[in-house]
Amino acid sequence: MSLRVSLARATAELAEAGVPSPDFDAAELAAHVLGISRAGLLTAAGLDEKQAERYAELVAERARRVPLQHLTGVAGFRYLELAVGPGVFVPRPETELLAGWGIEAAGMLGTPIVVDLCSGSGAIALSVASECPAAVVYGVEREEYALAWARRNADARAAAGDRPVTLIRGDATDPAVLAELDGTVDVVLTNPPYVPDDAEVAPEAAEHDPAAALWGGPDGLAVVRRLIARAALLLKPGGVMGVEHADVQGAALPRLFTEAGGWIDVADHRDLAGRDRYTTARRAG
Repeated sequence: MSLRVSLARATAELAEAGVPSPDFDAAELAAHVLGISRAGLLTAAGLDEKQAERYAELVAERARRVPLQHLTGVAGFRYLELAVGPGVFVPRPETELLAGWGIEAAGMLGTPIVVDLCSGSGAIALSVASECPAAVVYGVEREEYALAWARRNADARAAAGDRPVTLIRGDATDPAVLAELDGTVDVVLTNPPYVPDDAEVAPEAAEHDPAAALWGGPDGLAVVRRLIARAALLLKPGGVMGVEHADVQGAALPRLFTEAGGWIDVADHRDLAGRDRYTTARRAG
C-alpha cells in the first residue's frame, strides 16, 4: 500500500474518532514509524509490512484519544524536543508564549534567578536555561512521575550543552520549598493546575494528563492563589511573575494580584488565537 493511501485512510479514521487535527496526527505517526521528519514523507516510498502493522496500531491508539505525544514519546516546545509520556502533563503550544515572556524578562538582566513552579516536564525551566544561558534556573514539581520526566529532559539538555537546571521535588506553594531564595528571585513562572472542577476537557487531557496538573478547585484558582503568595516571598522588589490561566480567567486572575496587594504593572495577555492566556505582574519595591 502506498504511503499516500495509508495517510488518507489514517486521516479518515482519526477524523471519524473526533481527533481535532487528523491529517497532522496521521502524518506525525507515519513519520514516527518511518523514523523520518514530516518533510521526509514527501519523498518516502511507503510502509513495509511490519511498519504498516505498527502504523495501524498507533492510529488505532490515537483514535482512542491517547495523546499523540504519548505515542511518539516527544513533545515540541519552543526550540526543544521533550520526552513525555504517562504521568506528566503534555506541554501545550500556548504555554510557549508565557515561556517567551519570561525569557525576555530574564534576558534583560545580568545573571537572573528564575523559578518555574509546577514544572511538570520541565518545559518552561529548560526553555529558559536554553535561551537565556546566563540565568540560574530552578524547577519545582510535587508529583514523582512528572519529576522523573523533568529530570530525564534536564539530563538530555545538560548533555547537549545547556546550563543545568536545579529540579526540586516539593509543593510549589510551600513556603519552606526554596526558602533560601526568598527575596532574591528575579522571575517566577508557572503553568499551574487551573481548570475548574466542573469544566469539560478533551479526552486526551481528562484521561491521560495527571489530575494534579489539571484541576484547580471550584473556580480553577485555588492553587494559583497560593502560588501568588509564594511568589511574593520569593521575588525581590521589582521581580516579575507570569501565570498561565484558562481563557475564561482573563479578568479573575489579574484581580487576584490586585487583591493580594504589593503588586504593580498587572496585565493580562492573549494567545495567538486571541484568547486570554496568561497574567503578569511586578513585585512592588
